[in-house]
This record gives sequence, structure tokens and C-alpha cells, in this order.
Amino acid sequence: MEQIKESIEENHLLISSIRNEIAKALVGQEKLVDSLLTGLLTGGHILIEGVPGLAKTSAVKALAAAVQARFKRIQFTPDLLPADLTGTEIYRPKTSDFITRKGPLFNNIILADEINRAPSKVQSALLEAMEEKQVTIGDQTYLLPTPFLVLATQNPIEQEGTYPLPEAQVDRFMLKVRVDYPDRAQELEILKKNSFQKPEAINPVINCDQIAAMGEVIDQIYVDEKLKEYIVDLIFATRNPEKYGMDVAEYIEYGASPRASIFLAKAARVNAFLSGRAYITPQDIKLVGPDVLRHRIILSFEAEAEDICPDDIIQTLFDSVEVP
Repeated sequence: MEQIKESIEENHLLISSIRNEIAKALVGQEKLVDSLLTGLLTGGHILIEGVPGLAKTSAVKALAAAVQARFKRIQFTPDLLPADLTGTEIYRPKTSDFITRKGPLFNNIILADEINRAPSKVQSALLEAMEEKQVTIGDQTYLLPTPFLVLATQNPIEQEGTYPLPEAQVDRFMLKVRVDYPDRAQELEILKKNSFQKPEAINPVINCDQIAAMGEVIDQIYVDEKLKEYIVDLIFATRNPEKYGMDVAEYIEYGASPRASIFLAKAARVNAFLSGRAYITPQDIKLVGPDVLRHRIILSFEAEAEDICPDDIIQTLFDSVEVP
């Protein structure tokens, strides 16, 4: 445990450097930054939801600039094709053969901007890449670079020209993060930084090997057996709420998948790592729980009719399941 704690303290200098570089372009939004770091350190994909103008895209670009890795932004539009993401085979008449032209997915960090503006056939092109870290072009399968991270943004208020994300794709995102408006002091700082100051250049301060080394340290963070059972109880309570004294069964169409258990443990470990601890606590699980579960609880028609959102169910969940 002491060795793990020493490794965590050594890596905190790098984490502070990343935060400082991101702060050159982003004001506040600490929760969003922590979520982006969680995805970076675990290889988990992040879905960022917020109204226009809340620096969702700027945050992702700032993170990518602070990392010595290949970055590609893809603007999702209704006329986008699957081959625009994965690549395609091109026929060469002179040699009568095909060559493979790889698409933008063959980079380390992918910004899928306004992901819900592309049709489902394009969104489904991401499924294999996000889960298997590989892409099939023609009859050949190609491994994607390591790390491979999809950071997607979507606008929740403008529905014209948008396509709902398929449940199978949404479930592959480790976290769904909601970005809210800044407070008055933060907005004043945003105004000064963007209107009266020259933008500061963001310097890369971490490389892919250092990210992988941090991931190995995070994998060693201690999780007590009782906390493992607590995580499983939380997930099972979304499927059988009545067994845990929750009167919300009529509002839940489908509960969280087993991926939720895996991602909840991973995210809790990263939260402990960012807090400088070599072990997780119930509070770590509670802090990351809403972002892990928000997009995995499918609500019934009754819930929508009564204006009940997944966050309401999650709050009831944490209030009802006994903490070890």
C-alpha cells in the first residue's frame, strides 16, 4: 500500500501539469476536467452533454493539446458516411488491386463533435472501434492505436436534425457528463480571458507511455470486498428495485448492464487516485455513480409522463442501498 501511495504522489505532479495546461483555455468546470482525466487514464469513452457555448469542445481540445498523442476532430453531420470514419478500400486500375485508406479513427484521441447529428449507420461505425479497439475495412481488421479514446459532445436542447444515439452505443460510453452554466465570477473570468487577453499556448506535458504507467498504478488501488459487493448491489438495485426497498420499479424499463459495475469500479479508482489515496471509499463510488449510471437506466413511459429523470432514480438508489 505504501508503494502504491508513493507512486500516486509521484504521478500527481503530472496530473497538476495537465490541469494547469487545460486551465489556460478553460475556466472552472473542474468536474468536467476530472471526467476527461478519468477517460484518459482508463481508456474509457466519455459523452459530454450541454447547451451550446459551455466550452465542451474547447475542453476536449485542451486535453488533447496537453497530451503528446495524435488527435482528430470529426464534425458529425447528417451527410456523413461510415467510411468517413473508418476508411475505405480504393481500387487502382493500373495495378488492378485495392489499397486501404485509413480514416480519422486511426488516432489516439477522437473528438466526435455533435455526435447526435449523424444518422445511426454512422454512429454504429463507432461500435466496433469503441468496444474492440479495432476497425474492419473490407475483409481486413486493423487494430487502433493505444490509447484510443472517443470524447463525444451532444446538444440536449436542439432536436431538429438530430438522431437519438442507439442504446448499444450509449452503453459503451464509460461516463455521461452534464455540463452546466458557470457562476458569475467564472463568467467574468471567461470574458476577460477571451476578450481582453491573448490566448496562451497549451504545451504537451504527458505522453502515451506515461498514461499507460498511470493506468497500471490505478489498477493496483485497493478495493475492499465489501465495496465490491456494494457496487454490485447498486447495479442490481436498478434491475430489481423492490428488493432494496425502492418504490420506483414502474419508472424503470431496463436497469444498468454489467458494464456499469466494471466502469463504476474503474471510475471510483481514478477518483481515489486523483484524491491521492491508494484505496477507494464509498464516497468515491457516490461521486462517480451518477455519471456512470445516468445513460444506462432506461426509463419507462410512466417516468417520462411524470417528468422523472435518471438522476432522480440514481439519488433514490444511493439513498436506499445500504453503505458498508
